[in-house]
Amino acid sequence: MNVSSFKVGRTVPSPPELKPRWRRLPACLRRARCLSHSAAPPRAKVRAKMTNFAKCGAVEHCALPARLLDIIIVVLTMAAPCRVLSQEARLVNAQTQTRAVASGLEKEFRSLVKNQVEPAWIGYAVPAVEGNHHICCTSSEDRHVPASFRHGRCKLEGRDDGMNFQTNSESDEGERSDYLLVLFRVAGASVGKIRVFTDDCELDAGGLPVYWLTDVKLKESIDLLASFVGGTEAGTKAGRRQSESAIAAIALHADSAADRALGKFVDSGRAEEVRKNTAFWLGNLRGQKGYEILRRMVREDPSDKVREHCTFALHISKVPEAVNAMIDAARNDTSAHVRGQALFWLSQKAGEKAAKAISDAIQNDPETDVKKKAVFALSQLPKDQGVPKLILAARSNRNKEVRKDAMFWLGQSNDPRALSFFEEVLTH
Repeated sequence: MNVSSFKVGRTVPSPPELKPRWRRLPACLRRARCLSHSAAPPRAKVRAKMTNFAKCGAVEHCALPARLLDIIIVVLTMAAPCRVLSQEARLVNAQTQTRAVASGLEKEFRSLVKNQVEPAWIGYAVPAVEGNHHICCTSSEDRHVPASFRHGRCKLEGRDDGMNFQTNSESDEGERSDYLLVLFRVAGASVGKIRVFTDDCELDAGGLPVYWLTDVKLKESIDLLASFVGGTEAGTKAGRRQSESAIAAIALHADSAADRALGKFVDSGRAEEVRKNTAFWLGNLRGQKGYEILRRMVREDPSDKVREHCTFALHISKVPEAVNAMIDAARNDTSAHVRGQALFWLSQKAGEKAAKAISDAIQNDPETDVKKKAVFALSQLPKDQGVPKLILAARSNRNKEVRKDAMFWLGQSNDPRALSFFEEVLTH
């Protein structure tokens, strides 16, 4: 209201008292599910931290009713030990026995395996690598539910249908998974399947015994899993699956020892399948260190198939420098097939660097097949990047096959600039 509209002596009404407007219960309160609070911090400490409670997202004003503040303090106090309890799996239909690992994981694990004739599971939890991961099973009912809210149940026994690995955006709502669950199926004094889940997944053990190990150290877990990579049964289907699961589990560990273990799996003496699987997880989960190993692999690995796989692993890496390694492979790899694959994955990255590398391949690569793959890669770029370069290739490239493919992909683009180019060609 304009101040000039008030008359002298007129009483200006006081603004209405602001009342707190409640939003959805914040994430810091949604996970209060513990049954015990013996390890909780003193209430005085919690109260001291509540002075700026608005940052938590629960209310728009810092002033809270005293009674409500007490309730919130109680809830937060009870929530404190949840991290400890989250190291245990959500097991159902299981004969669970909990054991503390006192003399090392390897010794405890091998002792259990040696004495287990009937089918059983051995499992434990370790901190998961940074990221918003969800590893569980999905059903048809989950299809219409946001990924971050799918808290499914997996059957340890039976088929693995519906297994889902999801890495959500950091901004996604829903319960975060801080722990990785690693489970081994044992029978006849030997290890069969290795399965991994996140701690937000409920596991149905099918009535079997489950030996749940606590106080497991990350390094010891990585060493144990590494012993199943490329073992004596690597040539069998079961052995390959065991090896693949162990590599994935190691990559999900929140410890630099995982990088060192994965780095050993890509030595040229290892089987191609081991190197290819490792490359995928290096790009998917291991950040800068994973990129550094991949950069070396794509330059030095003797196998065209492995280097081809590395171009995809670089594509899924979140490290910005990965684009440079892909460009280097597209320009310099000795295999025309690898160069072509690098160009394709570059097109999925888009960006000026990628577009320039693809155009350079059309002009300079000695192999016509690689040039044609580069033309296709241009068609995969955003139209504002790809269409002008396709028109240039169709108009001026010396290679007839390149011009022909460029015309074809322009025709598929449904872009007005392509139509104008065709009219120009047909009327002159």
